[in-house]
Amino acid sequence: MSATTHQLTTPPAPWKSSFIEHLGKMPSPEFVLSTVKPAPASSHSPVPYLPRARFCIYRGMWSELPENKHNDAPMNDRVYESELPTFTSDVRMEKIPELFATGAGHGDVDQSQGSGGGGPVEAVWWIKEVGTQWRVKGTAYVIAEDIEGKGEESSGVRTVKSQLGERMRVVKKDGQESWSWGKELTAHFGNCSPGMRGSWKNPPPGTPADKEPDEEHKLGQKVTDLNDKIARSNFRVVVIKPSEVEMTDLSDPEKARRHRYTFVSEKGDDGEMVGKWTDEELWP
Repeated sequence: MSATTHQLTTPPAPWKSSFIEHLGKMPSPEFVLSTVKPAPASSHSPVPYLPRARFCIYRGMWSELPENKHNDAPMNDRVYESELPTFTSDVRMEKIPELFATGAGHGDVDQSQGSGGGGPVEAVWWIKEVGTQWRVKGTAYVIAEDIEGKGEESSGVRTVKSQLGERMRVVKKDGQESWSWGKELTAHFGNCSPGMRGSWKNPPPGTPADKEPDEEHKLGQKVTDLNDKIARSNFRVVVIKPSEVEMTDLSDPEKARRHRYTFVSEKGDDGEMVGKWTDEELWP
């Protein structure tokens, strides 16, 4: 993996196994993703940002892509594990420039065509099968095709590798040099169905439907080529870096509790930074 990354010494999160177990009980692991959007001057908003929300589908933890017999993309060895939830998106969707505009770099639309971002997000799952709500708060980073390649890395690529890399825990030391960010991105593309891959060749989202799209941008396409130029140019993996996770268990009204897990980092005895999750038990 790129030398621009540095892993914090962090034990597995205490909430991870329950989170994955609960999501496994859902027919589809859908969640509401909330972002913020800079308020346009024409909105006369009393605050500088406006909330935006939409449904997304959880695609596994970054570096831990679930096995899929229909995925014929090359796969990385399981060298890392993480608590970094992922979902896929289209670069043409509004959420992508929102993540750039509200990140530390305040990126513009041109910058949002590549890797980067870092804007604040909140993701919420309601798992009615177990009567539990999960809320993940943090920042989200976008991974695009420029994550690996020739030439000098962009500031966005360096930010992604640094911010996510520090939370990627090594589980197989002898495979680090061969682990590839680009291969992981392609594996996520291959993990989607041909119909889903085809959605990245849809007409531009949000444009008037009375305008006839060209032959390469139509609804209902199926893509089997892992290197389809148009689909891959629009395809993005978004990775959430949690700072706080809440589990509210309402399965038993007489024993309802909320657990708040907060990520903190501090200097260890050897002077190196180490990370850990604190756990507070709260009334719901």
